[in-house]
Amino acid sequence: MKKRVFTGSILAVSLVATAACTTDPNTGQRTISKTAIGALAGAALGTGTGALVGGRNKRTEMIVGAGIGAIAGGAVGNYMDRQEKKLREQTAGTGVQVERKGDELLLNIPSGITFDTNSYAISPAFQSTLNQVAATLAQYNQTYIDVYGHTDSTGTDAINQPLSRNRADAVANYLAGQGVARARIGTQGFGSSQPVASNDTPAGRQANRRVEIKVVPVTTTTNG
Repeated sequence: MKKRVFTGSILAVSLVATAACTTDPNTGQRTISKTAIGALAGAALGTGTGALVGGRNKRTEMIVGAGIGAIAGGAVGNYMDRQEKKLREQTAGTGVQVERKGDELLLNIPSGITFDTNSYAISPAFQSTLNQVAATLAQYNQTYIDVYGHTDSTGTDAINQPLSRNRADAVANYLAGQGVARARIGTQGFGSSQPVASNDTPAGRQANRRVEIKVVPVTTTTNG
């Protein structure tokens, strides 16, 4: 199944690229138009939309076991709108970025404001912000929560992989300690494998050192 999804995603990107190509009438050279770059990025980004750590079915069983129901289809947008508004208010000026992708939210938390270097102990200075985030996630409990840890490429995988996972686990455990049902939370460490900027510059490496909290609405409590 995963193979078919992956193949379909590659095909979608390939079709966008093919449609976006233009041919110079003088040289015969084929290039991709600038206006298509955003579409290509969106197609690539869309391959991961809706994916959850551990799979949706297993997580749904845990959600149901915790007594949490699904959001009715027509109410999803409004539910996520209200949650997004509150999270933006709580994180304003803290360095945390809140992104909206369809009906999903992604909180991008720079590691520099959350952890000391090579540490996965949450900084006391950031705990008040994380407390507010946890309160909102606990209030809007009809969502799955994934916590992802990322590092820059400095150091080896033997160091970066466990560090990224430990940081994701630290944030997940902190949220659970503040009243967010643990059944809703999944964690994964990606090490340096998913950079959002170049690791060739200090600014890029800083951007790559981050923890992300992905919030996905629960829209069904049945397998399938």
